[in-house]
Amino acid sequence: MVVIRMARGGAKKRPFYQIVVADKRAPRDGRHIQKIGFFNPLARGQEESFRIDLDSYNAWIAKGAKPTDRIVQLVKQAQK
Repeated sequence: MVVIRMARGGAKKRPFYQIVVADKRAPRDGRHIQKIGFFNPLARGQEESFRIDLDSYNAWIAKGAKPTDRIVQLVKQAQK
């Protein structure tokens, strides 16, 4: 099964997440099919905290990919 989830990057205590489309069996930070955005929970000031390519996201959803609960929550916020 294909899932849409976050892959962690960044330094220790400074998380930065890539939003990726990956096989469910792959490790969290392992191989992925496509990067479709990012999430920076520690963004300050004018920094962008969240970006996602909604066209790619919707295309993967139409193909049967399952997003995690956190991704669904972030996309709903972005669409407002």
